[in-house]
Amino acid sequence: MLKIFGWVAVSLMSALLFEASATAQSLEVKRYNYAEWTKGRFTEVVTVTGPGKTIYLAGVGAEDENAPQGTIRYLGNPYQQCKYAYDKMKRHLAKHGGTLADVVKQVVYVTDVRYQADVAKCRREEYGPGGPIPANTFLVISGLAIPGMLLEIDITAVVPK
Repeated sequence: MLKIFGWVAVSLMSALLFEASATAQSLEVKRYNYAEWTKGRFTEVVTVTGPGKTIYLAGVGAEDENAPQGTIRYLGNPYQQCKYAYDKMKRHLAKHGGTLADVVKQVVYVTDVRYQADVAKCRREEYGPGGPIPANTFLVISGLAIPGMLLEIDITAVVPK
C-alpha cells in the first residue's frame, strides 16, 4: 500500500513539474528600443507572449526620437506634447501588432494639475468617441526626467495571439 501511494505521489509530482516546465517555456519576453539614445538606458517596449501578448511601453513623452537626447518637442504646450506622445505610442504598438484599442492600462504623469484638461481632451480624441477606454491613473508630480517635459504616459496593452 505504501509503495502504491509513493508511486502515485511521484507520478503526480512529475506531472506537476512537467506542467510547470511547459508553462514556463511558453512565456516569451522581448525588449525593444527604437531611439538610439535610449539603448542601454532603459527599454522602450517590453512584450510578453503567452496566451495573448502583453505590450508594456515605458513612459512616452515629447522626447524627439530623431534628435539628440534631451530634445523636447512642443515646449510649454501640454496638448501638443500629449498628441506627439500618442503618435509615438501608436507607432510602437503597431510594430508589435497592437493599437490604442488594445491598451488596458495607462498612467499619465503631469508636472502641473492645470494640464489635466489638455490631457483629457487629447486622450478623448486619441481613443475616439465610443472607443475602448483603458484603466487610467493620473498623477501630478514635481518633475520629469528631461527639462521641458510636461507629461509622460505609460501604457500596457494586450493583443490576441
